[in-house]
Formats: sequence, C-alpha cells, structure tokens
Amino acid sequence: MKMVKKIVFWSLVVFALIQFVPIDRANKPVDHKVNFVDAKKTPEKISKLIKGACYDCHSNETVYPKYSYIAPVSWSIKSHVNEGREHLNFSIWQTYNSDLKESMLNSIIPTLQSKTMPMPGYIVYHKEANLSEAERKLLINYFEEMLKSKSY
Repeated sequence: MKMVKKIVFWSLVVFALIQFVPIDRANKPVDHKVNFVDAKKTPEKISKLIKGACYDCHSNETVYPKYSYIAPVSWSIKSHVNEGREHLNFSIWQTYNSDLKESMLNSIIPTLQSKTMPMPGYIVYHKEANLSEAERKLLINYFEEMLKSKSY
C-alpha cells in the first residue's frame, strides 16, 4: 500500500510540475490581403464553415479552448496546430504559389469527402466543426469550382 501511495504522490508532483512547461499559444498577426476568406472574397456561408471547421488548426486565428492550458493535453494540441499550419495555413493563402494552391485544394477535397477532416477528436469538443453532408458538399463544390476556374 505504501508503494501505491508513493506512486500516486510522485505522479501528482510530476503532473503539477509539467504545468509550468510553457507553450506558445500566440497567433501571428493576420494580414487580410493574404488571408483566404478575405482575399478570395469568400461568401459568408462558406467563410463561416471554413472558419468553424478549419481555422483553429489551419490558420493564424487559432482559438485555444480552456482544456488546452493543461499539460500534457496542451502539448498535443499545440503539436496538432503546428502540423495543421505546416500542411495548410489559410492566413497566408495568397503567399503560396499557384502550383501549391492547386495541390492544397486537390488535398482538401478528398479529406472532406472521406471525413478525415475535421479530425473526429476535434469534432467532439467543437460542434461547429461537425459538418453535415450538405455543408461538406457545399465546401467541396466551392473548392472544385476554384480548381475548375483556376481562381485560386
């Protein structure tokens, strides 16, 4: 029994100490001239869907929820955000070259179709990201039209 108490005690000590490991949650300033929804003059309905389902991980406009301030959850969330921004950052859309934009759009469409994005774990805590079939189709059509017209 003493061993169990020691394990619990030291686990709590470690948990308390890791709360002091800083995580950078600062967002870079958003230049509206290069931000996707502003630069593309995205219709409000589409803009709302993209911002609700994609922007927390794929832009410099991340809104960190309260639970993201508790380590080690905070580390995981920050890692997901960093990875999401590396793959696609809507806040710097206009800085990408045409080939990269085309490639990204060609990646967005199948991830929406296969429901791999938004990530299922994200949807649990962010109801606005739980896209209906009609909303997914609306986004897919919007991105497909951009590809067809080469207006990316």
